[in-house]
Amino acid sequence: MTDATISSKYETVIGLEVHAQLATASKMYCRCASDYADAPPNTRVCPVCLGLPGVLPVINKKAVEFTMMTALALNCTIAPNSKFDRKNYAYPDLMKGYQISQYDEPIGRQGWIDVAVDGKIRRIGITRVHLEEDVAKLLHRDELGGPGYSLVDVNRSGVPLMEIVSEPDMRTPEEARQYLMKLRTILRYLGVSVANMEEGSFRCDANISLRPTGETKFNPKVEVKNMNSFRAVFRALEYEEVRQAKDYDNGVRVPQETRGWQDEKGVTVSQRSKEFAHDYRYFPEPDLPPLQFDEKWIAQIRARLPELPEARQTRFVSDYQLSDYDAAILTSARDIADYFEGVLSADLNVTAKDAANWVNGEVARILNAANANIDAFSVKVPAAALAKLIAVTAKGAINTATAKTVLEEMWQSGKTPEAIISEKGLAQISDDSALRDMAAKIIGDNPAAVADFKAGKEQSLKFLVGQMMKLSKGRANPAVASDIILQKLKES
Repeated sequence: MTDATISSKYETVIGLEVHAQLATASKMYCRCASDYADAPPNTRVCPVCLGLPGVLPVINKKAVEFTMMTALALNCTIAPNSKFDRKNYAYPDLMKGYQISQYDEPIGRQGWIDVAVDGKIRRIGITRVHLEEDVAKLLHRDELGGPGYSLVDVNRSGVPLMEIVSEPDMRTPEEARQYLMKLRTILRYLGVSVANMEEGSFRCDANISLRPTGETKFNPKVEVKNMNSFRAVFRALEYEEVRQAKDYDNGVRVPQETRGWQDEKGVTVSQRSKEFAHDYRYFPEPDLPPLQFDEKWIAQIRARLPELPEARQTRFVSDYQLSDYDAAILTSARDIADYFEGVLSADLNVTAKDAANWVNGEVARILNAANANIDAFSVKVPAAALAKLIAVTAKGAINTATAKTVLEEMWQSGKTPEAIISEKGLAQISDDSALRDMAAKIIGDNPAAVADFKAGKEQSLKFLVGQMMKLSKGRANPAVASDIILQKLKES
């Protein structure tokens, strides 16, 4: 069954529930450090996150403020009153036998973000943004020839977890992917989460259903879990579209259930029937006071919001006359955009277009090859140093090919472009007499190419210029070299 066949008969309805671990120093309800990823198992624990009897949780204010920042960035309304609730369910990774979450009074509600798909803007509603705690991690082991078993690492238990629930406004897997990518960019701009899907700090559960085209009533939804990349979310939703469409075509009822994505097989498998809110027996958390958000506090948090990617991209186009493409790449990450503007602020008459070409080109290539980030790069190559390299290249002191070599050396050594150019003798040769001597030698050494040029084969001129660049070890000014060789050819 093709996408076109599905879309002609059915409308896909997708809503996403995204969990993002917050980048706080401590856990949500205790003082344990939240840097659990590389810590030995069960070393970031205390009686509170172990769920021992008689302990009392304390709210992490920074986590609350991070959630407020996110809600405001997603155009949500901050409720004047909010509270925490107990979500009761039994699972081995839930230390207390319940999770402290938020149910009917979340911190933020009724927001939206716009996503661009196929040149069209789609507005995706945000139902709620609320705060809860993460659970422990189960490590499953299989003994060769014996029974399997599971280990529990409690380090992750209690890490602040923010949940962002969308409206069922997405209609294609691609819209869902673009929504996730934009949401991750916003969270990273805010600095509230590292939002890395592969590492589990940014997780997505997708709800998907189909209904006959033209209908408005929702059919039972399927929740898909265990997706750890944007590609996995896209593939899982595509699979579910086809699976559900086939069931409806065959008269099979699609039940409301939870299914897990098996990436290696490219299929979803049934896990359990879908729970409803009453199954969790929510009730207000008795050990935590309710939250109150006055206008002064909200205004203080709003003032801390950085310029968000969409606004920054628009400004880069209007203020720097960059293309939408260049501006989109530069603003895809806040640290890249900051570095770019740092290059321009060095006051060396570097044009925005040149700076964009270098940051999006050679800098990006080096980062990808070294699997490094811009913070590490800027230690070796500060923005002002890159600006200097761009400026000396624009003035003709070195050519572009040499400049790329110099940048690579700057990244390796941390030296300034001036030092590298001087030490390695890379300054471009523009001296007329020196280039004339080289041109005479090139013409004398290549009589066949000279004859071809005089016979009307202008391609021979490029060959002779190339020989001159080779003789000068790339230091000859190509434009000047071409003019001098052409002049010598006409004189001979």
